[in-house]
Amino acid sequence: MDKADVMEPHLPTLQQMQQWTDVIGRAQQLMLEQAAGATGRVLPFDPEMVARIQTGFADEGLALWQRFLDSGGLLRDQPDPAPAESPAARKDRRFADPAWTQHPFYDLIRQSYLLTSDYMLRLADAVDGIDPKAKAKLRFATSGMLDALSPANFPLTNPTVVQKTIESGGENLVKGLKHMLADMEKGQLSHTDGTQFELGRNIAATPGKVIHETPLYQLIHYAPSTAQVLETPLIIFPPWINRFYILDLSPEKSFVKWAVDQGISVFLVSWKSADASMKDLVWDDYILKGQVDAIDTVRDLLKVKSVHTIGYCVAGTTLAATLALLAARGQADKVASATFFTAQVDFSQAGDLTLFIDDEQMKLVDQLSAGGFMDGRYMAVTFNLLRGRDLIWNYVVNNYLLGQDYPPFDLLYWNGDTTNLPARWHKDYLTRLYRDNLLVVPGAISVDGTPIDLKAIQTPAYVQAGREDHIAPLESVWKLTENLSGPVRFLLAGSGHIAGVINPPAANKYQYWVADEAQPTLADFLAMAKETKGSWWPDWRAWIEQGDSRMVPAKGARQPGKGRLKAIEDAPGRYVKGR
Repeated sequence: MDKADVMEPHLPTLQQMQQWTDVIGRAQQLMLEQAAGATGRVLPFDPEMVARIQTGFADEGLALWQRFLDSGGLLRDQPDPAPAESPAARKDRRFADPAWTQHPFYDLIRQSYLLTSDYMLRLADAVDGIDPKAKAKLRFATSGMLDALSPANFPLTNPTVVQKTIESGGENLVKGLKHMLADMEKGQLSHTDGTQFELGRNIAATPGKVIHETPLYQLIHYAPSTAQVLETPLIIFPPWINRFYILDLSPEKSFVKWAVDQGISVFLVSWKSADASMKDLVWDDYILKGQVDAIDTVRDLLKVKSVHTIGYCVAGTTLAATLALLAARGQADKVASATFFTAQVDFSQAGDLTLFIDDEQMKLVDQLSAGGFMDGRYMAVTFNLLRGRDLIWNYVVNNYLLGQDYPPFDLLYWNGDTTNLPARWHKDYLTRLYRDNLLVVPGAISVDGTPIDLKAIQTPAYVQAGREDHIAPLESVWKLTENLSGPVRFLLAGSGHIAGVINPPAANKYQYWVADEAQPTLADFLAMAKETKGSWWPDWRAWIEQGDSRMVPAKGARQPGKGRLKAIEDAPGRYVKGR
């Protein structure tokens, strides 16, 4: 049988065209019923807007079919002359295969899907008179449904899959089934080949020693690579919702290694993945027994007055609370500077993650945390859903339908290396911060009996945000600058929550924006900021040295295990390997 005969579908019949119309109508009805159920009443749509949307959809749909039939349908050699498409449609990677536009059948499917998607999203936006959060949920759910229903996700309507199946005699589907069954067994979607990485060998391999251990964390001291180091050491607090080695990937990407090579005494906290023994941990524990304990441990080890600190994501939020606590207790001088990587303290504009926080979701959290901790795989699903098109369906097509081999990618390996969360802390964090936004209310939160106020923080701060961050949106990270009273340098990095941070100078990728002077609003910053190509890491290093440029020999306690605290084990330690 000729390959063209296999790929050439039949001309849609009138009955099939009517089926398309019926499907769209039922989808519209389901969306209306779902939205009404979410609010407990009939939704007040703007009738004029809905009428315009429906009329436009009908006209564009009819025009699409008319162009298709007038140009000979599936019997023609070229696709129908499509109307001008939006830049987003032209750049949609799901339809990168030329067959989507060059083959009449697939071109019709693609245009029909994009038209229907646009209609459904516009209809969701037409809902009026309801809580903005409920409306955002409706749009998020609609967008997620449309991503799932993309014709690219189904083998018979994806020309790349059809071609691959013909060429391989179906072996791609068998291989894809093996991938899918393996993922089902481990309860997690795979993004890369995990057998290619080994902690301590080609990932998380910067030399160092674990010099301090508690039931909550291990403290890693990295070996200096320069003869002299800054007198004021650096403590890095990674988020405990992920493994610390996002900051110590392969050597060429490692922020830790780069900082060590810059002549900085680097310490890093490796959090323990939660188990049943940690079921009663709360946020206070991560502040007092985590960050404050690490700060005091390093100060005592090196006999220094203060330390530089970095807090990434949730650890940055916690670092702000730690600084407020130290300020309230008259101990602010323990921290010389605070750097915040994509961290939030005011959650009023925290993005799509807030859509997962309501009474029903809290009940689900309780159900999933029956053992006293939340399995990290559930959190991974949540984060993947925020970018379902890229982090779920893209891999469903590549791994399951095309049966492609997994690429060896350290960042994706880290992304799948999940950690468990203490149940009490997790629920408390979601409700008090994300839902009730109490951290920015002076005195609303107490730590160890001490009310805290972020406005009391005078510590010099470096606040980094990602331009395309979907977890900690730019607008939300900016609010951190409005809640600190000390000098602040705000920097906007290209890319998102991970690539915006992990951008080594040698890669010469992306860019960043800074303003010569502090700006009162984000709009003013964006108007005044100057763009610089490449990594922002050197800018941070220069900022660190402005506060204290004194150097000391990298001897004695500056060498891991050579001071009062002896080496427990080699980095990266046991905690990062615990499951």
